[in-house]
Amino acid sequence: MPDDLIIAPQRGVPAGLTIPAAELVERFSRSSGPGGQGVNTTDSRVELRWDVLNSAAVTEIQRARLLQELAPRLVDGVLSIVASEQRSQLQNRTAARARLTNYLREALLPPPPPRRPRTPSRAAKARRVEAKRQRGDLKTTRRRPPPD
Repeated sequence: MPDDLIIAPQRGVPAGLTIPAAELVERFSRSSGPGGQGVNTTDSRVELRWDVLNSAAVTEIQRARLLQELAPRLVDGVLSIVASEQRSQLQNRTAARARLTNYLREALLPPPPPRRPRTPSRAAKARRVEAKRQRGDLKTTRRRPPPD
């Protein structure tokens, strides 16, 4: 599966993004967990690494955004993803690439517009006070009647 990783155009990446297969480094090792004797012989765990800091696939603006958004996941500018959920190496490779694609899509989305604070209108304040008064009236009807 030495294919390039292709991310379709979206908000934040209008032209799409293609990461060459040469920039993706895959390491395989034995996975833990169930699988019987096969788990001791097959290298099904996949570690996918991509050097964000030195990648030629992204622009400087995208690189800055990726470094900011993925900072907790980066070690020396390298994003590392481990997949060992499946028993098959091929399925784990596919899962790791899908996870990398999702991380990049989310990180490259533009930030939401800033919230503009508003003050409630006079009618909204009146509705709130009226609702509070009605609720108070309802609670007074639930009280124990005073002793006569």
